Amino acid sequence: MRVECCGLCHSDLHIQDGYADAGNGERIDTTRGINLPFTLGHEIAGVVESVGPDAPPDIIGRKAAVFPWIGCGKCRDCQNGDENLCMRNRYLGVARDGGFASHVLVPDAKYLLDYDPLPAGMAATLMCSGITAYGALKRLAGLPRRRNLLLIGLGGVGMMGLSCAQAMFDQEISVADVSAAARDLALASGADVAYDPAEPDLARRILKETGGFDAIVDFAGSEKSMAFAMSVLARGGKIVVSGLIGGNFSLPMVQWIYKRITIEGFMTGTLAEAKELMALARAGKIRPTPMQDRPMAEAQHWFDQLRAGRIIGRVMLRN
Repeated sequence: MRVECCGLCHSDLHIQDGYADAGNGERIDTTRGINLPFTLGHEIAGVVESVGPDAPPDIIGRKAAVFPWIGCGKCRDCQNGDENLCMRNRYLGVARDGGFASHVLVPDAKYLLDYDPLPAGMAATLMCSGITAYGALKRLAGLPRRRNLLLIGLGGVGMMGLSCAQAMFDQEISVADVSAAARDLALASGADVAYDPAEPDLARRILKETGGFDAIVDFAGSEKSMAFAMSVLARGGKIVVSGLIGGNFSLPMVQWIYKRITIEGFMTGTLAEAKELMALARAGKIRPTPMQDRPMAEAQHWFDQLRAGRIIGRVMLRN
């Protein structure tokens, strides 16, 4: 495929850095199996330019977003449709060369998703930040009590989560972020309430006013964000952790039982979920997240800006 655009994701930083923070000075190697030189980038939209002998020739010229969470195709997870869980995966931009380039090789036409009439940039973000947010929120859909919802962390995935939550749930949506600009943007995008986790005695006030949140998605995934999530979680509530900032979080064992809580980790989604989300977006039910287009040649500059926390929404690198 000729790459039209590719989104810059926070997980790209972990791969470029070579590790993810496991807390207490420990690191998780994110480069296992990668041989340099290697091309990052997994939120890809482009045009099919040529095909191999086993692909249908009539897809040449097709505009599509690329599902990048590609498995080995043989293990029990892949056979069950859970390629995003495959241990021998072929994730584009993670295990195989990705989309920060002029072209990318996609192993099968089934991973191409039509996106018309969506803009290419929006379609590309659906393939990572979109299905990550959508999949995390789906893990809350079956809760016996979901009277209120809190989204923590308003980066690219968090803002996509706000848009997905508005399409999926008919209830008040609260958000939390340490950035005032991010909170203002979320309120302008339809959030009902925005909290600053650094505000003194905020958890006590939330518990008094709301009784705590039944459903929380932590799109930051840091020690501080998890501590805040636990402090405002209602009895019987659930936290889905989908961020990768890292660190270490501990909890007294009796808390699991006394508060009857559930904590679930989640990253990316399945091809079936990507198709569900794309259908919602093409039907106009998913609001576009804030996005800025930048030249692909400036990739390292925008990596640095993202690492410094200076980006709200998504940077879309274009050829």
